[in-house]
Amino acid sequence: MSDEAIRYDASHIQVLEGAEAVRKRPGMYVGSTGQRGLHQMLFAVADRAVDEALTGRAGSVGVTLMADGAVRVTDDGPGIPFGAAEDTDGPGLEALLTDLSAGARPGDRRAVPVSLFGLGPAVTNALSSRLTAEVRREGVRRVQEYACGVAVAPPTAAGPATGSGTTITFRPDATLFETTECSFAVLAERFRELAFLNRGLDISLTDERPPGGPQTARFRFLGGVRDFVVSLRACPGTPVHTDVIGFEQEDPRMAGTMEVALRWCGSREERVRSFANSMATPYGGTHESGLRDGVAAALDAYARARGLLTAADPGLGEGLTAIVSVKLDHPEFVGATRGVLGNGPVRACVGEAVREHLGAWLEQNPGQAEAVITEVLRADALG
Repeated sequence: MSDEAIRYDASHIQVLEGAEAVRKRPGMYVGSTGQRGLHQMLFAVADRAVDEALTGRAGSVGVTLMADGAVRVTDDGPGIPFGAAEDTDGPGLEALLTDLSAGARPGDRRAVPVSLFGLGPAVTNALSSRLTAEVRREGVRRVQEYACGVAVAPPTAAGPATGSGTTITFRPDATLFETTECSFAVLAERFRELAFLNRGLDISLTDERPPGGPQTARFRFLGGVRDFVVSLRACPGTPVHTDVIGFEQEDPRMAGTMEVALRWCGSREERVRSFANSMATPYGGTHESGLRDGVAAALDAYARARGLLTAADPGLGEGLTAIVSVKLDHPEFVGATRGVLGNGPVRACVGEAVREHLGAWLEQNPGQAEAVITEVLRADALG
C-alpha cells in the first residue's frame, strides 16, 4: 500500500454542493450528457409552468427552441416573485433557480411531473452557460441573469410589464454536453402526451431554427384520454364500433383517480398504454393489469350470458386499443426507472371500475357489443 493511501483521511474528502456538484456530474441529475439530458433540462423548467396552467393560475404554456440555440419557457400566470411572497404557494424564483431541494416535490397527484428526476429548474440553471429569468408581475417587469448557476446580479426592474407571467430562457453549456440541439419531434410527442393526459392543458412548441421559417405545434385536448385513444387508430383495420368507451373515477381505496378509454379495431394488434401521474409506465403494472382484468371479465360475462361462449372457451381481449391513466397521492414504482407501477390496491380498483363501465356499455349498446364479441371471437379463432 502506498504512503499516499495510508495517509488518506477526512481532509482528502471533497464536498461539492449546489451548482458545482451538478456541473461536476451532470449525468447524475439529468440522466445523460446527450440529447436526452438536454430534454430533461427543458422539462425541469416546464414542470412549474405546466402546473401553473393546470391549477388555473395560467392560461397557457409556450416553449420555444430559439434560432441562437437557447430555449425559452414561458407562462401567462401571475408571475412568480423572485423572493417569497404571501400569495405564492412555495419558494420564490431565486430559490427555485439555486436550491436543488426547492424544486423537489412530494408525490402530489395534482402536480404534473414533466421531467423524470423532479429536481426543478436549479439543475437547468447549473447546467446552463447563461440563464435569464423574467417575471412580469403587478405591472413591473423584473429580470435576473445567471451564469453557470450563479447569479450575476440581483433582480432588477426593467420597465413596465405587459400582462403577467414568468419566462425562463437558458442556453445549455456546450462544454458539458455532447450536443446542444433539442429534438422538436421528441419534445412535441411528450407535450402532446401531457395534453391528452391532462384535459384542457394548453401548451405550444415553436422551433425557430429551420432555415425555411419557424414551425409551431399547439396541443390542447378537451376529450382527455378519449382523444388519446382516437389518435392511436393507426392500427390495421377500421374500428369495430363507433363509440370510444371511457370514464373517469375517483377511488379512495387507491387514494387517487383513474381515467380509462378503450376501443376495438379490426385487427389482432393490441395497443395498450398506461400512465401513472402523467408519466408513461412502458412495462405496465397494477393499473394495466386491472384494465386487462376488467375488460376480460366484462366481455366474458356478457358473452356467456348470451350463450356465445361455453365454459371451455377462453377469455376475451383481442384487438384492444386502450389508455389507462391513474393519478395517485402516493405512487409506488418497481425499480428506480418508474417503468412499472406497484401500488397493490390499484389493480382491484381499476379492474372493478372497468368491468362495471364496460359491462354497462355492452348492455346499453347491443349492436356494437355484438360486433365487438364477433370480432374478438374471430381473432381468437385465427390464433
